[in-house]
Amino acid sequence: MQRIVEDIRVIPVWLTGGIGRKMENNNEIMFEEREIHLRSYLRVLEKRKSIIIAFFVITVLVVTIATLRMVPIYQASTQVLVEKNESTSLMGNGYYNVYDPEFYETQHQLIKSQNVARKVVQLLNLTETYATYFPNQEENASFVRTMKDTVKGWMAALKPSSDDAIAAPGKVVEEKSRESILADMVQDGIVVSPVQESKLLNISFQSENPYYSKVVADTIAEAYKEEIMAIHMNSSGYALQWMTKKAEEEKEKLTQSEIALQAYMKQQNIVTVEDKVSIVPQKLTNLTNQLAEAQTNRSNLENIYKKVQQAKQNGGDLESLLLANKSGGLVEIRLAIRKAEQQIVELSQKYGYKHPVMIDAKSQLKDLQRQKKSEMDKIVASIKNEYDVATGQETAIKEALAEGKQEAMGLNERLMEYNRLKREVDANRALYEALMMQAKEKDLTENTQKVNVWLTQEAELPESPIKPNVKRNLLLGLMLGVFGGVGMAFFIEYLDNTIKDPEDTERRFGHTVIGVVEMLAKEDPDTFARLDGTTSFAESFKSLRTALLLSSADQPPKRVQMTSMSPKEGKTTNAVNLAFAVAQTERSVVLIDTDLRRPRLHKALRVKNDNGLSSYLSGAHDTIDIQKVPETNVSVICAGPIPPNPSELLDTQRFGEMLDQLSQQYDMIIIDSPPVLSATDALIVSKHVDGVVVVTRFAETTFERLNRGLKSLKDIDSRIIGLVINCMDMKKSNYYSYYGYYQYYSAGKEEQA
Repeated sequence: MQRIVEDIRVIPVWLTGGIGRKMENNNEIMFEEREIHLRSYLRVLEKRKSIIIAFFVITVLVVTIATLRMVPIYQASTQVLVEKNESTSLMGNGYYNVYDPEFYETQHQLIKSQNVARKVVQLLNLTETYATYFPNQEENASFVRTMKDTVKGWMAALKPSSDDAIAAPGKVVEEKSRESILADMVQDGIVVSPVQESKLLNISFQSENPYYSKVVADTIAEAYKEEIMAIHMNSSGYALQWMTKKAEEEKEKLTQSEIALQAYMKQQNIVTVEDKVSIVPQKLTNLTNQLAEAQTNRSNLENIYKKVQQAKQNGGDLESLLLANKSGGLVEIRLAIRKAEQQIVELSQKYGYKHPVMIDAKSQLKDLQRQKKSEMDKIVASIKNEYDVATGQETAIKEALAEGKQEAMGLNERLMEYNRLKREVDANRALYEALMMQAKEKDLTENTQKVNVWLTQEAELPESPIKPNVKRNLLLGLMLGVFGGVGMAFFIEYLDNTIKDPEDTERRFGHTVIGVVEMLAKEDPDTFARLDGTTSFAESFKSLRTALLLSSADQPPKRVQMTSMSPKEGKTTNAVNLAFAVAQTERSVVLIDTDLRRPRLHKALRVKNDNGLSSYLSGAHDTIDIQKVPETNVSVICAGPIPPNPSELLDTQRFGEMLDQLSQQYDMIIIDSPPVLSATDALIVSKHVDGVVVVTRFAETTFERLNRGLKSLKDIDSRIIGLVINCMDMKKSNYYSYYGYYQYYSAGKEEQA
């Protein structure tokens, strides 16, 4: 118990999983996370410092050598004022755009053009005088760089191209003339930069000769002015020639269109048509109104006539109907009849029916009744006549309206053709007149430039070179070396996907790293911990023992499986040293080698392997061959002869019964099993143990392999106690707290000795 307490005292903080370090508030948690991240970055820089230093030294050295070997370049600058002419129109309606970003960019490209460079060569006669500016240089040395560029251009032009192969299969590339080569050199040295918030341009030229730079810079400004004038003259002459030719064509079109218009007017009598254009619409309007009135009148008369006919046929009150419509003479006759009837009534009181007075009165009444009937017949005939007249009038108006519409349609057709011909004539005349005016205006304003250029400052002789800038280059080299080295370090760290840092491993896979075993330089790892128990190597297994014993709340695991993802990751070494560490706590331990394919436990412990686990599981021996390791509480069951069917032997009831029997005899069983990814043996063994310890190798076990192996164990519900990082190089690892702890512990042991 005292030994366990001592082991607990030396457990690193990472083994406790952070127990006992409770944060007071969220701010402290956030601060700790930031501190851990920054410390991780510093660890990467410390680990990869050799790469950073090498990259830094190489970069600074290359920049320094390149800077010192560079030829000094001198720059001379001249300044010009460039303005766009606002208007060159005689009519004063020229368009001028104040904001024209493309204008100055065009001038920049024009100054750096091949034509301007060629004019500079011609103005300075460089084909003859170039050698005088570089007396210490060989005649053709100046052309080496240009010739290289020329050859590169030829090679690019000679690349396979379907268009070139079809167009000129046997075409020979022409050699550049001396003037063209010099023009290319001048063009490469031109630098144009605008003066902010002004219309000024700085034209600079760079070369190895300061006086040559000054002369060429001044000549570039002059060549630029000449190029502007040449472009304007060429464009003006071409525009004038084109407008004159186009005006003649438009004149011919105008003549032809006028002839066609006159012929059509004569054929269609367009003179009278124009007079009728305003009359016909008014006539149609009047006829439409008259038709509406005639239809209304005819409809009224038709209603009256139908009522009269119905009254005559049906014996209706025709007299009342006629009185309502024609009340003239019929009303008077009706009044006369009423008077006559009243008179007869009065006379009948005095005279008899045969009295002459009565006979005369009745005779007058009959005459009046005959007059009434005659008047009614006249009225009926009058109504019929009026109805017939209204019907005829309506028909006549309809016919006149139809004729008017037909006349209007014919008139519109003739007028449309007339207007088309007239528009064509007007368009041709307007275009001809515009072209003639523009041609005359162009002829008068031919000498007026659209771009005005003035030289505001001549170039001065440069006193010092602008290239190379030693201070700037060295500063850039230093910065590039530092940042490039740091970037290279983090990039290499990013590409490294192997197990290195316990904290990172726990964060990635969610399993605790219960042990970290340092790498030995020359010592035998299988025996070194037993021979010297005061070393940090031995203490790492003591810490692993403590973490294993405290991994379960109730009691320590009795059956522990040691496995790895791949061969040669140190599972056997860790199993042997863990067994001796547990045995030092006065516990009895048995080691079982279940790696029946490539057993190594007997070699590590230097014991016989004639009989072993395979012999017992196959039934060749009825008893288990258990060998005792001298001077220790450790026993071992070797693998025995290699069988043909390891998986089948392990997946038997006899294997489980053997473990049950050994559990009664020993305090702990440590099983050295095959790698998880090499065979299914490790998965079979994991079903018979209390927990699995996965051994990984520093800088060799990859995240992908570990993740695949852990998934295989989880799929069969195997309990994973934790991970062990084996062969950790403490000087290269990020885990400096662990390394510092063991340095301190080892130093203390040495002082005690």
